[in-house]
Amino acid sequence: MTLDILIVGAGVAGLEAARVAASGGAKVLVVERMGPGGQVSTVDRITNFPGHDEIGGFELGPILQDAADEAGAEFALSEVAALAPVAGGWRAAVDGRPLDARCVILACGSERRALRVPGESAFTGRGVSHCASCDGGFFRGETVVVVGGGDSALDEALVLAPIVGSVVVVLRGTAFRATQGQEAALRAQANITVLRETEVIEVQGHEGGMTGVVLRDRDGTRTLPARGLFVYVGLAPRTALAEGLAERDRNGRLIVSGGMETTAPGLFAAGDIRQGSRALLAEAQEDGQRAARAALAFLQRGMTAGQKG
Repeated sequence: MTLDILIVGAGVAGLEAARVAASGGAKVLVVERMGPGGQVSTVDRITNFPGHDEIGGFELGPILQDAADEAGAEFALSEVAALAPVAGGWRAAVDGRPLDARCVILACGSERRALRVPGESAFTGRGVSHCASCDGGFFRGETVVVVGGGDSALDEALVLAPIVGSVVVVLRGTAFRATQGQEAALRAQANITVLRETEVIEVQGHEGGMTGVVLRDRDGTRTLPARGLFVYVGLAPRTALAEGLAERDRNGRLIVSGGMETTAPGLFAAGDIRQGSRALLAEAQEDGQRAARAALAFLQRGMTAGQKG
């Protein structure tokens, strides 16, 4: 099967790209490994998406997918293992089989950065998490640690506060990067404590799971007993598929033109993975629309060139 447009990723950018591209008459397939909404589906409360004062991430993904589905886009719950240019377009490896497309839109999003400290990897899924709404219920009555100073960290701390016994927010610097409203909400929660100028340097535990973290501050190191650790220290773009195919900036994000086309013809990028992204949902939505329109124009140019030939 040869597609007009293969879209990798069903986050906000990918789903918007699918809707616009399918509405434009293109044969579109979206491949996503997590389900509709991608990583945004793990966010408990969203307050910055156009048209919605407040909506859960688990609700937003299906809404956007339904719109793309109604426009004619198709979906596959799978993963693209490899991507390579071929005559007439691109070839992707999906479930061990080749899949050809005339152009590709990468909307793979980002993944949460790890602390990269001893014990973190060993206790991932056994105390270490990146999703408060997914895993908070496992820690009822327990002490948990949230690492980070941005909106995501504070959002998740506020999600955890009514569920767990106590929340300790560990902040490497002296000031939060989050909005003032988030800070005020944090201060209003009696069971949230903030430790400034502090770092988590080790995760401890045993066969039964995580038991605590080792903290370092100006006074030295100490162990804080805790059953959960939620890490929100930034995002790393998922650009591995474009390795060796298109240029990236020093942060690993794909360099794109105004039409979201990378330095590889027929390969587009939208959302968190493109250079200059601010990781905002409204921006991702616009990226998807722009990438789809540019891809449709690319297809039209190819058809025109073929007719002339």
